[in-house]
Amino acid sequence: MLELYDALLVLLGAVLFGVAVLPRFVADRAISLPMFFVGFGILAFGLPTGLPAPDPLEQGLLTERIAEFGVIVALMAVGLKLDRVPGLRAWASTWRLLAITMPLSIAGAALLGWYVGLVVPAAVLLGACIAPTDPVLASEVQVEEPGEGDEAQPQTDREGKGDEVRFALSSEAGLNDGFAFPFTNVAIAMALVGIAPGNWVGEWLLIDVGYRIVVGVVLGAVLGRIAAWIIFLTVPKTEIARSVQGLEALAGTLLIYGATEVVGGYGFIAVFVAAVAIRSYERSHEYNDALHELGELAEQAAMAVIMVFFGGAIAGGLLAPLTVEALVAAVAIVLVVRPAAGVVGLLGFDRDWAERGAIAFFGIRGIGSFYYLAHGLNEGAFADADLLWALVGAVVVISIVLHGVTATPVINRLTSSSG
Repeated sequence: MLELYDALLVLLGAVLFGVAVLPRFVADRAISLPMFFVGFGILAFGLPTGLPAPDPLEQGLLTERIAEFGVIVALMAVGLKLDRVPGLRAWASTWRLLAITMPLSIAGAALLGWYVGLVVPAAVLLGACIAPTDPVLASEVQVEEPGEGDEAQPQTDREGKGDEVRFALSSEAGLNDGFAFPFTNVAIAMALVGIAPGNWVGEWLLIDVGYRIVVGVVLGAVLGRIAAWIIFLTVPKTEIARSVQGLEALAGTLLIYGATEVVGGYGFIAVFVAAVAIRSYERSHEYNDALHELGELAEQAAMAVIMVFFGGAIAGGLLAPLTVEALVAAVAIVLVVRPAAGVVGLLGFDRDWAERGAIAFFGIRGIGSFYYLAHGLNEGAFADADLLWALVGAVVVISIVLHGVTATPVINRLTSSSG
């Protein structure tokens, strides 16, 4: 009889082997790695292998923690790749997506959730869950490795269409993974004390919007600067020192996230801000490559494991509660809500409509959505939790397939048209 522990070792080994080997076969093709891992998870847990299918409702805390780890390593990896110096004008597309597109997307998804029968707190939680953009699930729309590509150029540069799309989506993902938290906390507050604003709005504005965001930004900038000073202070010369090159990326991620959470700040924001601070400290240093490589490895490994478990949850019936109306809502969130909100947010942005359309379209949903849903359900009492998971799961499946198939040809087309 196959022991569960042994079966899990086989599964983990197969997943990590796939992380190492699959990129050789899917590069520049209209397909993404998450599609493989979700499919593998459906097979591994759906066939009579003895593996119990993951259940995010019964294993809510474990689901939250696994997704949380996946998000923070992805945020560090993305932040370490951004070459463009932060600024109001240089990051104009980012601010537009955060200030306009994200709230509109949340409102649109919440209305659709209410339409399919969710009560107000659950509908708001749905909106918050689909807020994070998650480019790790379609690496073709991430910025390139440190020092490569043209995304460091200011957005007024008329060249580099593909690079502007990559930068906008990567920087948006880095920040809106944290800025979705206040909206999640609104849903939790509604579930706990009622939907009347007088019950929660004061504390929400002061603590969730004010204190926690400020602490996340400040600690991220300060700790990131300190970490950068330590990292670039010396060059590894011994064999042992060279063997652990880049480990600071993962260590810094955990340290900065944990420290920020201890004092009540948003750790997601702190991790991304710290990564950008580290990248900005010494842009030309060759050690940036070591930091990026280990961060990228941790990101891809975490993504693969989470997607396999997601496939296993699907095999276990995660999508069974979907109604026809809920499926229509999931399709509308991906094909209507995010693209429309993206177009509105980018009105007047000084790039052509091909670029603006691509940025609006590739609002990829994934690991961040899993985290916020698990966190919300663990913190508050929400009705129709099974329908919420089915809806968010359907949104992520649609996003993985649709964006995974279209990302490579769209980015290639934009890049070729700007060359």
